[in-house]
Amino acid sequence: MRMLLFGFVLTMLAAAFASGDDVLLKVDHATVCSSDLNAMQDAFSHLGLRTDYGGPHARGGTHMAVLGFEDGSYLELIGPQRAGAETDSDWSRLMLADAGACAWAVGSANIDADVKRLKASGFPVSGPIAGGRKTPDGKLLQWLVAAVGTAKAGATLPFTIQDRTPREWRVKPSVSSREKGLTGVEAVVLGVKDLETAIGLFRKAYGWPAPVLEDHPQFGAKLAHFSGTPVIVATPLGADSWLTKRLSDLGESPIAFLLGAHDFEKATHQATGSPESWFGRRIAWFDAKKLKGARIGIIAAR
Repeated sequence: MRMLLFGFVLTMLAAAFASGDDVLLKVDHATVCSSDLNAMQDAFSHLGLRTDYGGPHARGGTHMAVLGFEDGSYLELIGPQRAGAETDSDWSRLMLADAGACAWAVGSANIDADVKRLKASGFPVSGPIAGGRKTPDGKLLQWLVAAVGTAKAGATLPFTIQDRTPREWRVKPSVSSREKGLTGVEAVVLGVKDLETAIGLFRKAYGWPAPVLEDHPQFGAKLAHFSGTPVIVATPLGADSWLTKRLSDLGESPIAFLLGAHDFEKATHQATGSPESWFGRRIAWFDAKKLKGARIGIIAAR
């Protein structure tokens, strides 16, 4: 039933793309990278976020694990097949730096139409190209992906993915996410050097109205949230912000992911520090040091 619902959502998204109306985005998955996948899996497990090994990718020299959620989205943990090795992946530099959040993707029911619309809006698009991986039980998963812009895939604007094999082969809700009552990837926090440029990029690509702005000194960033979307854009509040250094060292990319939950208190009992308020919703963070640098938080329901 959940996968049928996800398919319905993708169909509705395709209709929005085709109509030229404001485009709705649904996170397909958000990627967390590490130089050592096994170590990253262990770190997540110690916080009660046990992932399911997903197998090696057909391209790039990487392998991955999945933390699946009930809404069909998932966190993808990715690393080199040989720990600490360079790969052909777009995210190799981020993996070797144990950058944590590194990319994100949205799902599509008609990737050719999505590519056509983005190109018509003036964006360079690479793809669709074929991708895949073999699962531990021997299934060969296949999909198509398209990346927008000239930066690495999913750095700011999301890359788009469409399954060619049954989606339930690629992701199912993980036992640990059910135990914690986690519902899905609610928001993607994107680190950018120039807030106005990034805002303009999203408005041009998806026809969205202007975002709501907030300063968050505790997070070290000015935030822009496009209401009704999973997108939060962040730029450093000052030269001494941790985000300033990350952008200097690693460039623009996702910097954090926020997960939804049925019960905020239950889902955050292993979080660190006091909850914050972002755009009228409570936020609590897991300890990034315990997650090998990955910034993963829980956001309360609307």
